[in-house]
Amino acid sequence: MAKILVVDDDLTVQLVLKNLLHSQGHDVTIAQNGEEGLSQLKLVHPDLMICDWMMPNLDGLEVCRRVKADPEVASTFLILLTMRDQITDRIQGLDAGADEFISKPIDVEELLARVRAGLRSCRLTQQLNQALRQLQDNQAQLVQTAKMASLWQLVAGMAHELNNPVTFIYSNVSYVEHYTKDLIELIHLYQAITPNPTLEIIDKLETVDLEFVISDLPKVLSSLRTGAERIQKVVQSLQNFSQQNRYGLKPIDIHQEIDNTLSLLQHRLESGNGKCKIEVIKNYGNLPLVECYASQLNQVFLNILNNAIDALERSYSCPSRITIRTELLDSDRIVIGIANNGPEIQPNVKARIFDPFFTTKPVGTGTGLGLAISYQIVVGQHKGSLKCVSDSEVGTEFRIELPYRLSPLSIGDQEILQGSK
Repeated sequence: MAKILVVDDDLTVQLVLKNLLHSQGHDVTIAQNGEEGLSQLKLVHPDLMICDWMMPNLDGLEVCRRVKADPEVASTFLILLTMRDQITDRIQGLDAGADEFISKPIDVEELLARVRAGLRSCRLTQQLNQALRQLQDNQAQLVQTAKMASLWQLVAGMAHELNNPVTFIYSNVSYVEHYTKDLIELIHLYQAITPNPTLEIIDKLETVDLEFVISDLPKVLSSLRTGAERIQKVVQSLQNFSQQNRYGLKPIDIHQEIDNTLSLLQHRLESGNGKCKIEVIKNYGNLPLVECYASQLNQVFLNILNNAIDALERSYSCPSRITIRTELLDSDRIVIGIANNGPEIQPNVKARIFDPFFTTKPVGTGTGLGLAISYQIVVGQHKGSLKCVSDSEVGTEFRIELPYRLSPLSIGDQEILQGSK
């Protein structure tokens, strides 16, 4: 059964076409004029449209032009009803966007034959569109797989190169602190024993400002320790990302993976939108270990969190906030919500937000692959769901639902996930 829209101002033609097409098992919608036809077209999204040429106000030619100019409905197969039989008239109709013609008075057999042909064309168009979407998905997956394979190698190398010097610095901070304490105690002891130092020492003390050095040096060492700890955490996060890419399917702590991702984005969170830092609120539930491809899921978290930070940077509003919540939905599924209080995503953008190569960012700053790949990872590879909910009052939330037990993927799928060796 196909959906067919009939647009004609003649009541007799309406009834005849409706009964005839109903008898063939089709779902028929009637519109009285061109304006109503365009409205019904957006509501019904028919497979085929039959439109009269001669109608008051908005004639069939103008309806054709408007239909074919709207990307949302342009693929609708359009048959034009007309009493005109001149070649110039047909050319005019084809140029306006008509796909086929039926002459009046209507021959029933010819009408049904042209409808069947139009529906065959419509099915082929749908198959081609589906094949194109699949090709785009595959292309995006291949591009991302190649990019991520190189990235993991780079990350692993960076983590290894950074780990040794950072460990050296961090392990020696405690010794420096201990030695500094001893030296300060020695200075105080010397000052107590020798209350009247020489003029040379007095001049040097005035230059050095010993009291300030004694009070500030422990603070400097404490800052050094804090910085080294921060670098260690970043290196550990990088190592986790690169190592998990090799391990494949394994049970992981979702909260730990989110925290690792946040560590990598800490510099962006602290920079904020120029007015204030971005606050991260964690409402973690009690989750079991989740069986998944950790590196792929980390990529999803990274993409969504980066987009949230981008949105907050553009909003310039304070406070800027990202809220991450997790909970166990039922016996075998969990939910991860990543929300931000930035501006609402408009409905026309939200409708295409997971399409490959679709982006609203300026040229050169976005590839349009991040959310498309995230959708493929969550839905295609982890049998979950990824949805976007956006509202002007509360902001935007990306909601990820996952089974916490996942059967291993096929060999072919694993090769796509892990890239060529």
